[in-house]
Amino acid sequence: MSIPIPGKPVRGSKSGVPIMAIFDLLGRTWAMGVIWQLQNGPYTFRELQERCESISPSILNSRIKELKEAGIVERTLDGYQLTERGNELTKLLLTFGEWSKIWAKEVFSFTEYD
Repeated sequence: MSIPIPGKPVRGSKSGVPIMAIFDLLGRTWAMGVIWQLQNGPYTFRELQERCESISPSILNSRIKELKEAGIVERTLDGYQLTERGNELTKLLLTFGEWSKIWAKEVFSFTEYD
């Protein structure tokens, strides 16, 4: 298992600046979907798979392992949940989501999600 490591080459950055490392991790298939679902968690593996609809068990297993290694997700007696760091990330992503709605509306006249 190999997650993007700050200071090492990652997708989009030969130097591996931290923001590019986290974007590399979050850009992996279903990483954001898992994080998004866990903001309402904790969920067992099966519950999380159902909430992520079309995710395969192998992809879900890989994303959980990567997000655990990155300190974003943890396993508890109740299932998988976001760590404190994962909850902080979710708050930032919600802010980023609000920014993206304004950007989509102003630059592309996109209003579907108003």
